[in-house]
Amino acid sequence: MTHVIVEPSPALPLISVVVAFRSGSAHDPVGREGLGRVTARMLRRGAEGWSSEKIEQTIDLLGGELGVDVSPSASTVHFEVIRRSLDPFVDLASTLLARPSFNEAELARLKREAEAELIESRDSDGTLCARAFRRTLFAGHPYGRRVAGCIPALRAIERADVVSFYGAHYARENAIVTISGDVDVEEGHAIAERLLSGLPVGASVPDPVPPPPCRTGRRLVFVDKPERTQTQMIVGGLGTHPNDPDHVALLVANTAFGGTFTSRLMQEVRAKRGWSYGASSRVGFDRQRDAFTMWTAPKASDASACLALKLELLHALRKDGITKDELSFVKKYLVRSHAFEVDTARKRAYQKLEAALYDLPEGYHDKQLEQIEAVTLDEANAAIRERLSEDDLVVSVVGTFSQIGDAVAKSVPRLLETQVDPFDLE
Repeated sequence: MTHVIVEPSPALPLISVVVAFRSGSAHDPVGREGLGRVTARMLRRGAEGWSSEKIEQTIDLLGGELGVDVSPSASTVHFEVIRRSLDPFVDLASTLLARPSFNEAELARLKREAEAELIESRDSDGTLCARAFRRTLFAGHPYGRRVAGCIPALRAIERADVVSFYGAHYARENAIVTISGDVDVEEGHAIAERLLSGLPVGASVPDPVPPPPCRTGRRLVFVDKPERTQTQMIVGGLGTHPNDPDHVALLVANTAFGGTFTSRLMQEVRAKRGWSYGASSRVGFDRQRDAFTMWTAPKASDASACLALKLELLHALRKDGITKDELSFVKKYLVRSHAFEVDTARKRAYQKLEAALYDLPEGYHDKQLEQIEAVTLDEANAAIRERLSEDDLVVSVVGTFSQIGDAVAKSVPRLLETQVDPFDLE
């Protein structure tokens, strides 16, 4: 039975809909990386009785928005439309979902666009840094592959691949429908039924992703790009999983360390030394364990000193933990800012969708406030020591290697491996 989530709110005459399938880029076959994303994007490139031009014109005429997103674990089609245009928009969306044409000419055009986007992404040093980090931390694992694929894999994708991926994953039992806004619960379920009526029942597709292994030692991956006066720098390793008993405690501790403008990382890097406009840390999550990361963007002449400082701060965090005052401040911050995470029906609905998509523990969002308030100083600091390693780390840097590469490498004690990649590697 299709999972349907409805979050009514008459505040505005708008309806937001997300149709999510529990399959993403983790299902891309080797040599066809990017297939899941191409398949999702092809849904609005033509359907039975609809050319791509007619689809775009109709979306504009109805005053709506329609998009697709793909992550390792999910493929989503989402749209928002004004109340008076809901019925024709649902008719359009249900056709795109159930009867896509996968036109050969449109596929060729989309592949060219996707390849151009990959080339253009080389201009973003932040994107290159994040990509190198995940490629190295999750080497050989689905989380290390780029959702958008790579140029050789995109060129290899054929229409039969798209049809096969669509047939395997776009089914009612693999779908979760979330509807929020100016609808009641009964109408929301009726909309979900209309949207999926043309899809086969199918089955929920198992997640093929195993727990990621820990890569031991300290590894530097340096993305070599000419004439860089500023660097991008990410340091991190494996982090937390929502089912960890200390998951919330680590979220709280990380917020104190690098999750606010007044956090320790920001104060030490930006406020005291002026080495980077921003400095932050993050703990992500997915169905399997994801990464803990510290990010900065120092100018090239400060890169090695900034990196050494980040490693020192991580060492001090594990050794001494956060303070009682930091814990008190960040708990108040998280509790008070929570209102902005649930102040619209769409945000509340997305939390429920997230819980269903990523198999989050029961009450993950609903009980998080009381769980945050219950975190003790000992629990927060124990979570830091348990989940964050200073020995098994990946350091990702984008800069000009001939200028700063040796200095950056020397700033990492006990460095096991240095890898230098060209910025146009993929």
